[in-house]
Amino acid sequence: MFNPTRDQVRQFFCTAWKKHLERLPLVGAEVAAADIAARHPEYHALLGDAENSLQQEWTPEDGGMNPFLHLSLHLAIHEQTSIDQPPGIRAAYDRLRSRLEAHEAEHILLECLGETIWQAQRSGRPMDAAAYVEAIQRKAGLR
Repeated sequence: MFNPTRDQVRQFFCTAWKKHLERLPLVGAEVAAADIAARHPEYHALLGDAENSLQQEWTPEDGGMNPFLHLSLHLAIHEQTSIDQPPGIRAAYDRLRSRLEAHEAEHILLECLGETIWQAQRSGRPMDAAAYVEAIQRKAGLR
């Protein structure tokens, strides 16, 4: 399993954004990363300054979300819906998309994913994929 460091994740997003701006070919997950970054103009300056981005810290006490965590969760959602893993996530996402814009629907999945990860960390157990999909289905009106 690929387990990148904090700096590798940050460098990945900054590189994808730089290549996007310079109209250079994007490879693999860079395509999705650049698309996700493009939908977050509030992060463009940060992504354009890789050196400072690697040094900056974001803590819950600051009151804001870590931009790289936010972008990473979007990327996870993109992958999950593209391969329907966990099973049922694509149908729930499509249902949300029928009444919301794509980015807004992704943010609902993102909230559910964040809550599921937090529950797993708090309990010291693996992530409950079924509970995650059920939470999305409830928000999508499928349950």
